[in-house]
Amino acid sequence: MGKCYGLQKSDRLFSFAKYFLKHEMDRGCRKPGAKRIRVHDLRHSHASLLIEKGFTPLLIAERLGHEKIETTLETYSHLFPNKQNEVASKSDLLAAKGAKNPDVANRI
Repeated sequence: MGKCYGLQKSDRLFSFAKYFLKHEMDRGCRKPGAKRIRVHDLRHSHASLLIEKGFTPLLIAERLGHEKIETTLETYSHLFPNKQNEVASKSDLLAAKGAKNPDVANRI
């Protein structure tokens, strides 16, 4: 409760119960014949989306309530290698721009 400012122990974060969400997910999957997922799987989807959108591991760890950033990195490390390629590509682009324009190179 330390990060939920102004909430009391008896307050609810959501206006519906876990059972209702599970029931609705089951109902939604039955119609198209989709594979059923657990409510907890939504947490992983959310974290994956945050990583893809470029949010920092520290912010994601805080949002998920992980006490240590290592927990986040160990759980989602397989998603971060793609970000390394993105950083390398952007660095190459900056270097190429710097070679064409010395003023840009001085700011890098």
